[in-house]
Amino acid sequence: MSEPHPRRAVVTGIGVVAPNGTSTETFWKSVVDGVSVLDKVTREGCEELPLKVAGEIRGFEPAAAVEERFLVQTDRFTHFAMAAADLALDDARLGRADTDGSPFDVGVVTAAGSGGGEFGQRELQRLWGKGSRYVGPYQSIAWFYAASTGQISIRRGFKGPCSVVAADEAGGLDALAHAARAVRRGTDVIVAGSTEAPLAPYSVVCQLGYDELSREADPARAYRPFTDQACGFVPAEGGAMLVVEEAASARRRGLPVRAVLAGHTATFTGAGRWDRSREGLAQAIRGALDEAGCAPEEIDVVFADALGTPEADRAEALALADALGTHARRVPVTAPKTGIGRGYCAAPVLDTAAAVLALEHGLVPPTPGVVDTCHDLDLVTGRARAAELRTALVLSRGLMGSNAALVLRHGAAAPPDISEGGKA
Repeated sequence: MSEPHPRRAVVTGIGVVAPNGTSTETFWKSVVDGVSVLDKVTREGCEELPLKVAGEIRGFEPAAAVEERFLVQTDRFTHFAMAAADLALDDARLGRADTDGSPFDVGVVTAAGSGGGEFGQRELQRLWGKGSRYVGPYQSIAWFYAASTGQISIRRGFKGPCSVVAADEAGGLDALAHAARAVRRGTDVIVAGSTEAPLAPYSVVCQLGYDELSREADPARAYRPFTDQACGFVPAEGGAMLVVEEAASARRRGLPVRAVLAGHTATFTGAGRWDRSREGLAQAIRGALDEAGCAPEEIDVVFADALGTPEADRAEALALADALGTHARRVPVTAPKTGIGRGYCAAPVLDTAAAVLALEHGLVPPTPGVVDTCHDLDLVTGRARAAELRTALVLSRGLMGSNAALVLRHGAAAPPDISEGGKA
């Protein structure tokens, strides 16, 4: 008797709420055009702080995206998550009645690095300024890392496996890997991703301890990874949510496979040890390639972590050389985040969304604001580059020492059995 086909985790929907666009279409157009939206920080209470430049989302109206009963319970980072989840689910044409009929077929996984700082600050100001009777009951949950997972699942009635990755930046890729594993183990659909809102005064003050944070006041010079002018990263708010679905479930619903989550590996090398991140990131790349059954020369594009400090950038370039060999000099490398900022856990999820779109459109987006690189990389700058793209590598490292790599395959390049799988 033949063995059952393996269950495969694929992307069927994308939802983006980012500084350069509050829809996937506007986000992608801005990314392809190489537009930078980095600008002076304008959030109230941040005017005198050392952080001068960030990627803010302007014009986002939470009340237009989220019902009032959820708004009063939630922080800005969860407003972004619920809005992005709605966009991803709409993109995947997925409503409550579009799976096999059970709410247990759909789960939610998010990653969070900072939680609900704005809500927490507001409630603490009320506590110390007016007294405990002015503090609402939702203070106990709105700041919590798992708030977005909980609110998306409650609002949509999803009762499948739900979890949160509380981590540094690389946690965004880990959340997608967690979703892929849940799908392979039997869940049909996982809504997965990350959003962050780190620009409230309290949150900004907490970030000022990061040596890697850029203090540059000129938006055009504040975030220039892989160059001699690298002076750190600028933070950003927003993020992305993806619908990760079992391939046969997508097929039953008549949906195309947008991309395959083919391989992932995570490592840990310790906070502030960017020299060690070379070894850890290289090991993550090798592990992701191995899980995906992918040779180094099959990688068609790399979405770089691009921290923006000389030591960290050098370690990333060397890690690529260690893991990909001579192919590292030929493969196009890009870092679209230099146009919107580095959104902590949300940053690699936005990169993953961009990578899926790059595979679909056959375009490698440029790295905004960067002209010449001082590293031995084929960094795409200036204009988007047309290319036949079948496999993408997305990289992420965290300030606390995590490293992660994710391999994506184009849906059309997937093995024939990708649309034939069934329940495990």
